[in-house]
Amino acid sequence: MTYAEQLSADQARIESSIAEYVDSLWPFGNLVESMSYSLLSGGKRIRPILTLASCRFCGGEVTKALSFACGLEMIHTYSLIHDDLPCMDDDDFRRGRPTNHRVYGQATAVLAGDALLTSAFEVLAKAPGLHTDQLVLAVRCLSEAAGPSGMVAGQILDMVATDRDSTFEQIQTIESLKTGKLIEAAVQLGCIAANVEGERMQALTIYAQKLGLAFQIQDDILDYDGDEAELGKPIGSDAANGKVTFVTLKGIVGCREMVRRLTEEAVEEIKQYEESGFLCWLAEMLAERKK
Repeated sequence: MTYAEQLSADQARIESSIAEYVDSLWPFGNLVESMSYSLLSGGKRIRPILTLASCRFCGGEVTKALSFACGLEMIHTYSLIHDDLPCMDDDDFRRGRPTNHRVYGQATAVLAGDALLTSAFEVLAKAPGLHTDQLVLAVRCLSEAAGPSGMVAGQILDMVATDRDSTFEQIQTIESLKTGKLIEAAVQLGCIAANVEGERMQALTIYAQKLGLAFQIQDDILDYDGDEAELGKPIGSDAANGKVTFVTLKGIVGCREMVRRLTEEAVEEIKQYEESGFLCWLAEMLAERKK
């Protein structure tokens, strides 16, 4: 199986598992419909892919990491629903479709996000085939990454970072929290599912830190000169909102160089391991993405 085929197979496995969970919910009002609208809207599924790949990298059974991967994607999706709200980024389109609140209204969108957030930990806690201590570690890992010391902290800092005097270090701190922490959690959850710690988890965590920063810088590049049809959302929103980004501070050429360097450093961190091929390929593929 090629790496591209492995990616497609893992994406299909994640889609199926997420759909199965949503189908099991009792349809109170249009809550589940709103949850499904965003959760099953496609996307790259990079975070859950990293969880499965990291479990495989550590010699674990991928089926044991699947619940962790799906819970992580629920957290990511809830954050997108809330980020798009008028009180946050006020975006009208996501993945080529109207944002959740434009379809279901703000109140339902908030509740759909709340439901996905809490469902994520239900899914983690019920993960089959794992010991209780692994489940506790997974819940702790994801809650720390998503909460007030992780993604949410990055979001609040991002909301106030419109001052043109913001520094590169400040923007890097924001993105390491807002984007990077969930990507770190993705590989750590894979390790927990495989019941592996030590050097492999440390190497994967550093890989994820480099990958997460490169991923966000590439996002900033695409917001500046990407193709709207391919991205599925308008470009230039950061500049229109007066938001300081990596492109603002370093320019397109400088940002492309940073993506290249960070990707090389991420690959360097894990390439000594025989099982690293897919993760190295994924890092390089993400550095070249157009959406």
